[in-house]
Amino acid sequence: MSNPFVSVVIDGEVAVVTMNKPPVNGLGAELRSGIADALDAANANPAVKAIVLTGTSRAFSGGADVTEFGTPKAAREPNLRAVIGLLEHSAKPVVAAIAGQCLGGGLELAMGAHFRVALADASLGLPEVKLGLLPGAGGTQRLPRLIGLEAALNVIVHGAPVPAAKFEGTPLIDQIVDADLIAGATAFARQVVADARPLKRARDLKLKDPQAEAFLQFARNTVAAGAKNFPAPLKCVEAVAAAASKPFDEGLRIEREAFIALMATPESRALRHVFAAERAAAKLPDVPDDTPLRTISRVGVIGGGTMGVGITMNFLNAGLPVALLEMKQEALDKGLATIRKNYENSMKKGKLTAAQVEERMGLVAPTLAYESLRDADLVIEAVFENMDVKEQVFKTLDEVCKPGAILASNTSYLNLDRIAAFTKRPQDVIGLHFFSPANVMRLLEIVRGAKTAPDVLATAMALAKKIRKIAVVSGVCDGFIGNRMLARYGAAANGLITVGALPQQIDSALQMFGLAMGPFRMGDLAGLDIGWATRKRKAAEASIEMKPVVADRLCEAGRFGQKTGSGWYRYEAGKRDPIPDPVVEALIMQYRADAGITPRKVNDDEVVERCIFALVNEGARILDEGIAARASDIDIVYLNGYGFPLHRGGPMLYADIVGLPNVVRALRRFAAEPGADASWQPAPLLVTLADEGRTFN
Repeated sequence: MSNPFVSVVIDGEVAVVTMNKPPVNGLGAELRSGIADALDAANANPAVKAIVLTGTSRAFSGGADVTEFGTPKAAREPNLRAVIGLLEHSAKPVVAAIAGQCLGGGLELAMGAHFRVALADASLGLPEVKLGLLPGAGGTQRLPRLIGLEAALNVIVHGAPVPAAKFEGTPLIDQIVDADLIAGATAFARQVVADARPLKRARDLKLKDPQAEAFLQFARNTVAAGAKNFPAPLKCVEAVAAAASKPFDEGLRIEREAFIALMATPESRALRHVFAAERAAAKLPDVPDDTPLRTISRVGVIGGGTMGVGITMNFLNAGLPVALLEMKQEALDKGLATIRKNYENSMKKGKLTAAQVEERMGLVAPTLAYESLRDADLVIEAVFENMDVKEQVFKTLDEVCKPGAILASNTSYLNLDRIAAFTKRPQDVIGLHFFSPANVMRLLEIVRGAKTAPDVLATAMALAKKIRKIAVVSGVCDGFIGNRMLARYGAAANGLITVGALPQQIDSALQMFGLAMGPFRMGDLAGLDIGWATRKRKAAEASIEMKPVVADRLCEAGRFGQKTGSGWYRYEAGKRDPIPDPVVEALIMQYRADAGITPRKVNDDEVVERCIFALVNEGARILDEGIAARASDIDIVYLNGYGFPLHRGGPMLYADIVGLPNVVRALRRFAAEPGADASWQPAPLLVTLADEGRTFN
């Protein structure tokens, strides 16, 4: 037998079969074949009395190789179910020796063995539900027989891993062993042979639970209430229910049918797309994985407002000391008080201990002097979004900071190359655009300037991982990926207001589509004055007169959103519930009258089509210009920074599912309307892909 991913060592009467396919022993076609060959050889060898199947210290197996989903390799024999059958029907006892990850198909494989020994901290779980699927190789049938109905359903529906020690004493784990797993497993296997123990097959165990039906009905109701747009959790319940009421092979058939049905759903396609997209976003085509990184052991943050405080907390949470700079003592004290309050709120919720709060607060060094940043390895400014202010900050940093320090801007719109040009070290300048609240939001838009050094970019990507952010690299343009697209989305929504819709209808339609918040509620939350200032800046930079929109009239009336108690909606003191305001409706009607517009009826489908396709069209332009490296990066930005519904997979995947020719036809229809903005013309890349029958992803 020769297989690059499977080795066999004969230790006396025990054959130790080791899987070693980096990084996590994904059960692809070659690994499955190697396991099957090793089992056949061990069973054919008269000197072998027992078999130990194990992986590496990092992973017994992390499960199926998701890169094979939808490819011929996924169906290549022996499939995982067949390999599990070989384990189960082995004439010689098979012991699974488990360390590290034992997830998904990996746990299903282990459950096919006759016995299981594990390190206490081995991580066991069936996370398929997170990909919109259910365990498809007997997991829903074997696990309930090994740990009971309720415990199994919790593992399967939630998808979270559980330490092996939690299952000690159940038929799932026969023995917890100390540090030397292989020695413990081979000793266990020899004892099985010496005692002539009968071979235990999970499929033969009887699931006895007199309360099964009552519990399952409760589970159906609970899961249905929480599953929202995802069909997989309820399918998991039904598959587990089959384990309680059907013969094993019938349960397997029900599980398999459900798995195949879920694979075909757009929700599972979306979740699998996101899984792959998050991993792809970390890969930079022109920055090798072995690029040397700069050391980041001390961080400086300029600005103690909402963004500066949130950014600071990210680094404190990762154990990195931060010098927090403000210009006035009052602002500095307020920033420190906000950090402490946030941590104390976490403590009240049981997420932190009092000692951890003090430990993190001890890492922040408040300062009023730029000199305190002299030893920082990274400095991030989170000051007012104004180029003159940025110029002053970066010229000062250029003078103060040590050579090799990374100078980062949290700008969400401004030209990073102009900012870098304020220094004599543009190679050290990068954009780190955090999203508010910065200590909560997962997205970090990393903006790569024309002269940003590769090691600076690689260091920023590694740092994002350390502070537990999902990083996406963007090129330089106004608004980068997320806010540039948001501008077109907002323009589409404002266009709908102009022709006849009201804010509450538009928000409702988009929230029914799945967005966390509609554009007008979002505008009120962020502050309408921000967009107002941006529109003024763009008009000034282009030396043109600003084209008035309804939002300008709101701002002129001092309605900036929640912070002023009124914006597109009105808000009662101390509450965030948006209340439709007749004043706004009257203002909109007057705007239409002044513009000579006769309002028409707008249906919800048109709202969704215009707003989402506006996002897609601008995304295509961003992709064509090289601002984003791949369409899936754009999806990651919108899923993690802008509340796009996870079950849709992001705007670019949604366009793929709808069909790019259909998107192009709709955009051409909008572009042909009298007075339509030129931005409705379909992006050239979008047209090319549609004509060639291709997709973004």
